[in-house]
Amino acid sequence: MQEKEKNGLYIALISIHGLIRGNDLELGRDPDTGGQTRYVRDLADALGQHKEVDRVDLITQRIEDEAVSEDYAQAVEPLNEHAQIVRINIGTEGYTRKEELWEYLDIFADNLLAFFQEQDRFPNILHSHYADAGFVGARLASLTGIPLVYTGHSLGRDKRLRLLASGMQKEEIESRYNISRRIEAEEEVLATAELVVTSTRNEIEDQYELYDFYHPDRMVVIPPGADLNEFYPPTSQQKSSFLKAVRPFLRKEKKPIILALSRPDERKNIKTLVHAYGQSSSCVKWPIWSSLPEIEMISAIWTRGRSRSFRNCWFLLISMTSTARWLCPSIIKPTK
Repeated sequence: MQEKEKNGLYIALISIHGLIRGNDLELGRDPDTGGQTRYVRDLADALGQHKEVDRVDLITQRIEDEAVSEDYAQAVEPLNEHAQIVRINIGTEGYTRKEELWEYLDIFADNLLAFFQEQDRFPNILHSHYADAGFVGARLASLTGIPLVYTGHSLGRDKRLRLLASGMQKEEIESRYNISRRIEAEEEVLATAELVVTSTRNEIEDQYELYDFYHPDRMVVIPPGADLNEFYPPTSQQKSSFLKAVRPFLRKEKKPIILALSRPDERKNIKTLVHAYGQSSSCVKWPIWSSLPEIEMISAIWTRGRSRSFRNCWFLLISMTSTARWLCPSIIKPTK
């Protein structure tokens, strides 16, 4: 990785769980490898191209496991001339789900501090993503005095409320998600962070408001962007090619379409969308459905090994008529 002049920023992004690499992201392979993976990879790449930034390290766990690619065991992986992925040993044996990583985070923090001490300078900014990295970031910020920025992506208190509302018992929530440990870490990071970045106002007003260390004056909304090199209006040839591919699945292809796009996860709540559609006598009374009395539905699920699924679905969205409607049925991702 080439170095710019030393008067620019050195930013360390910390995102521990999931499978993170520079290319061919395995989005949807498991619950830990979702949108956050793409978010941090793209953020590191973009920051590395900023004129005021010298260096960006996207720091994650190093994984040695025959069940996953050898890419995740590579200690350093370049993203561009000024950004790289740095993988730090965490002490687990093999690839471990995020709910089981808590007892290893102190080891990760110690190893990350040692890595920083080996560099020619410390980062100017730590930016932690999710509660596990928030725990590590808060500890390192306290030890070094480096300013901490935090992005939660989702929050434990809000998740617990929604799971309880869905009928799950407290004991099951605790055993499955280690939720108390997560909430404790989130309180610590909110007490430490100098800035909290959110994607929506809803997060600030309705989700972070649930926390004891709620400081809305430290919070700012930065909506995620889109890669216009990948997501763009299709040419007429691309559009017709995709429509030809989906046509065999359509009984009445001139009808508007509902596109439900997610990984196969019950929290995405696609089944509720299907049930709502099936109860047509009620749905047609909702304003959102008023111009869609008859609809064909396609559920496009991101599956392993189909890296162009999002692009194909973008082509489909472009093809939709002006009567299209948008909604988010996810249980834990409200927007505002």
